[in-house]
Amino acid sequence: MTPETNIGETTTAEANKDIKAMSFEQALEALENIVNDLERGDVPLEQSIRIYERGEALKAHCDKLLKAAEDKVEKIRLSREGQAAGVEPLDPQ
Repeated sequence: MTPETNIGETTTAEANKDIKAMSFEQALEALENIVNDLERGDVPLEQSIRIYERGEALKAHCDKLLKAAEDKVEKIRLSREGQAAGVEPLDPQ
């Protein structure tokens, strides 16, 4: 591995550190911007590779946050009288 490649990889890893602190909405917006940039096709190859890798990290972060949110969603159980009687998972497995 050349020193330049190693520097590039370190820079990419460091650039992706901020993703963990992003909200779902922030990460999704950043991912949408990357998709738009790549779809336009006017991004140089090396930059395309870097932003694609960042996009993969953003997608994984969004998936993780979405799964955590889904795990928190519960549905309300009603008694025969129509009163709230507790909660249960929305999608029991």
